[in-house]
Amino acid sequence: MRILIVGCGDVGLRVARVFSGRARLYGLSHSPERFAELRAAGVTPIPGNLDDRASLKRLAGLADVILHFAPPPGEGERDPRTRNLLAALSRRSSSRLLSSRSGGTPHPSLVYISTSGVYGDCAGAVVAETRPARPNNTRARRRADAEARLRAWGRRGNRVGILRAPGIYAQDRMPAERVRKGLPAIVAGDDVHTNHIHAEDLARLALAVLFRGGPNRVYNAVDDSGLKMGDWFDVVADHLGLPRPPRLSRAEVIAAVTPAMRTFLTESRRLSNSRAKRELGFRLRYPTVREGLKPVQQGFSPGSAGRIPS
Repeated sequence: MRILIVGCGDVGLRVARVFSGRARLYGLSHSPERFAELRAAGVTPIPGNLDDRASLKRLAGLADVILHFAPPPGEGERDPRTRNLLAALSRRSSSRLLSSRSGGTPHPSLVYISTSGVYGDCAGAVVAETRPARPNNTRARRRADAEARLRAWGRRGNRVGILRAPGIYAQDRMPAERVRKGLPAIVAGDDVHTNHIHAEDLARLALAVLFRGGPNRVYNAVDDSGLKMGDWFDVVADHLGLPRPPRLSRAEVIAAVTPAMRTFLTESRRLSNSRAKRELGFRLRYPTVREGLKPVQQGFSPGSAGRIPS
C-alpha cells in the first residue's frame, strides 16, 4: 500500500507511526526544514505547496490512499488548496484507487479531516451527521467548500470519507496559556456546549474510516466528554494545578476575546458519535478529556480502528 499524507502535522505523524514498515509513506511538504523529521518518521518527503498547483504534479498516481489533513487558507470563502489537490489527483489512473481485497465494496481512497464548525450554531442541540451544514463564519465556510468539492470528486467514482472534528487536544495541545493568564470563562447558565477529540483517537478514527467507512460517508469525530466551554477550561486548570478561571457573563467574556475565539463562544452544539461507534465499531481510547490528559500511554496502535493489511 502507498499512502500520501497531505498535512503531515501531529495527527498525520501519529498515523505514520502506525504504518511504519507496513506501507510506503509519502508526505507532502513545502518546508524543507521538516524533511528530516518526516524521514525519521518513515515518511518520504514530497516537495510541494497546495497553494501552487504546478508544484503538485508529482502527486498523480503516487499513492493508493490519500489522507488529507491540511487546513484551508486563513481567509476567503473557498478552499483553493483542496481544489488544487483534487486537480492533481484527478490525473491518476482510476485503476489505482484503493479497493477491497475481498472484491466487495471499495473502501475510501481519501480521508479528509474537516471541522464540526460546518454545522454552525445549533443552540446546544445534539447533532448527528444528518443535520444540514449551515456554517456561520468564513473559517467554517472554507471547510464546507472543501467538503463539497471532495464529495463531488467522490461521486465521480472515487472513494471519500469525511471526519468532522471539533477541538483537537493532547498533552501538549490544550489552552494552557489561556488558563495560566487567568482569562475568564462564561458562567455556567450562559455557557456554550463544546466538543473534543484526543489527537490519537482522531488518528485512529481516520484509519477506521479508511478501512471500514462507507463510500462518501461523513462521521463526527468526537469523544464522550459532553462539556461546556468553561468546564473544559476547569479541567485544564486542574490538570496543570492552576486556579480555575473566573466566571463572567457571556457579554463580558465575548467583549474581551479575539474575533477567532468569539466564533467558538457563540456556537453551541453537542456532537453525537453514534454513527462512528455503530458503523465502524470504533472504541475511544480516551473517552473523556480527563482521561486524555492523564500521563501519556506509551506507543500507538490502531486498536479497534481496523486491521492494517500487510
